[in-house]
Amino acid sequence: MTVTYVLDGSEITGLDSFWQAIGEAVNGPGGYFGRGLDAFADCLGGGFGTPENGAFVIEWRDHAHSARTLGHEETARRLERLLPRVHPTNRARVERELAEARAGRGPTLFDDLVEIITDRAGPGALRLV
Repeated sequence: MTVTYVLDGSEITGLDSFWQAIGEAVNGPGGYFGRGLDAFADCLGGGFGTPENGAFVIEWRDHAHSARTLGHEETARRLERLLPRVHPTNRARVERELAEARAGRGPTLFDDLVEIITDRAGPGALRLV
């Protein structure tokens, strides 16, 4: 049996609210399901609320709203917070990504999250509605 987790995209106002919304969609009120891209990817592998056999779907409702709120502006905000802590060998890459995000170009956080779900949970695990 496939479990469906409903993510209400109309409630997402930025990355922090995404972490709260996905945590609650999977694990109930106050639930945790990652608070960073790497932790989120790990959680999708199973054992953090989703079935170990991968039989689940994330139904992301009002994803168009989420795409806007997790767009270039929020992407730039995340990269600005990340930049002071990034390893020196990655600094130039993060600075380029930040410049692109500020210019409204390149992948957004929404794009990254969709890619992570698709890569880690498999094809068909994400339903954008």
